[in-house]
Amino acid sequence: MTVLLKKIKEALVSVLPVAAIVCLLNLTPLVHFTGLEIGVFLVSAVFLILGIGLFSMGADVAMTPMGEYAGVGLTKSKKLLLLISVCFLMGLLITVAEPDLTVLANQVKDVLSSTLLIICVGVGVGLFLALSVLKMVFHKPLPSMLLYFYMILFALAAFVLASENGEFLPMAFDSGGVTTGPITVPFIMALGVGIAASIGGKDVSENSFGLIAMCSVGPILAVMLLGTTADGEIAYHVPDYTIENGLGTALFEKILHTFKEVGIALGLIVVFFLILQITVLKLPRRKLQQIAVGIVYTFLGLVIFLTAVSVGFMPIGYKLGTELANLHPAVLVISGLLLGMVVVLAEPAVHVLNKQVEDITSGSVSKTSMMVALSLGVGISLALSMLRIIFDFSILYYVIPGYLLSLGLSFFVPGIYTAIAFDSGGVASGPLTSGFILPLAIGACCVLQGEGKVLADGFGIVAMVAMTPLITIQFLGFRAVVHKKVRDRIAMKRILSADDEQIIRFM
Repeated sequence: MTVLLKKIKEALVSVLPVAAIVCLLNLTPLVHFTGLEIGVFLVSAVFLILGIGLFSMGADVAMTPMGEYAGVGLTKSKKLLLLISVCFLMGLLITVAEPDLTVLANQVKDVLSSTLLIICVGVGVGLFLALSVLKMVFHKPLPSMLLYFYMILFALAAFVLASENGEFLPMAFDSGGVTTGPITVPFIMALGVGIAASIGGKDVSENSFGLIAMCSVGPILAVMLLGTTADGEIAYHVPDYTIENGLGTALFEKILHTFKEVGIALGLIVVFFLILQITVLKLPRRKLQQIAVGIVYTFLGLVIFLTAVSVGFMPIGYKLGTELANLHPAVLVISGLLLGMVVVLAEPAVHVLNKQVEDITSGSVSKTSMMVALSLGVGISLALSMLRIIFDFSILYYVIPGYLLSLGLSFFVPGIYTAIAFDSGGVASGPLTSGFILPLAIGACCVLQGEGKVLADGFGIVAMVAMTPLITIQFLGFRAVVHKKVRDRIAMKRILSADDEQIIRFM
């Protein structure tokens, strides 16, 4: 109970800034929410805190140990084909069950079969998870692999942009963020830690990261390929974001729907783990009981979290976007910057990543420095996204130079920072980004550019949230390299100075 209270306290610190900004904006002439809207939002914020606390507890007790045990067990079996096959199936099935992917698929259901889209994205994640494991087994450098696949991605993006289905681009880049959701991230990250620990080597810490980074590439390629084969005009209709739409019987339906989605996603992970337990792991009953309790915490936390986001945060995000867009463009950009800096604090998987980074690096990369870098990155990404909505230009003007810069930095900073940075991009673009920030962008786009431009301008904001941490966290690494060189020079000067004094004394 003490640990749970600590987790809830941490969640309170994370969610409080978001709630405070919304309430403060409501007290200004800039934004006006009704009493019902602000009341539902505040109640949802309370449940959001509870949900994050329970999820964080469950991730520590169940999801992270399950991933580590699976990684260690599969690697120690010394059967590479088994390891790759299981990782592919795991990536495929978990992605198919990810709730955020279903939301994405529904945006293009008039053009593409939702089932086809989900399966193709799942195959993309499965393939790149398998490639990530091969990278770890054969100790291949992450920057080189990322550079190779992103060059392919940019070439394909140019082809899609030139086609009549260029509106698929923002959605394709968004898919890389939504598929690495709160259910899959803790498990996949821990899987990487377990595999890296079993393989060993001098680069074990660096090798522990990078799976999320690689898994984010597959969905982008899959959606782009589907975009080149789609026929007909893409139809997008803005959902009903009113608060009233999530109350009464609709609230009960939302809870049941969330129960089902989270249950399927966690169920697939549990089934996989039980199969591994029977065939490979053979863990004692005590550890299995701990994991079972952790799964219950994870399940309840995610149901509460996702329901709170759907009922209270999505409507407020959409209305906030519409009202800010009716003001001066500078207000929209500055508001995006501030909201981005605090929203990332409330992403549940971010706390899992930061704790794992601090543990694996033995504190050399602290949770505080990680959070500052993520906060700045997400804030900048939202400000830039608001500018794109205002001036109506392609997302490629951001993602191509942004990824080239981040890939370029990867050759000048320690490998551990590059691996952490690229994982952070997928983790930062979690359910609160798609459930609060994306509706905000859609609302702003409806006012400034019209509903017909939502796919081209409103979407893409999740991709921006996933991209900017790659740069800010690698700048942490660049700063560390510079500081180390400065310290080495100072130390060398002191040694030389001491030697000179000894020579003078001797003479």
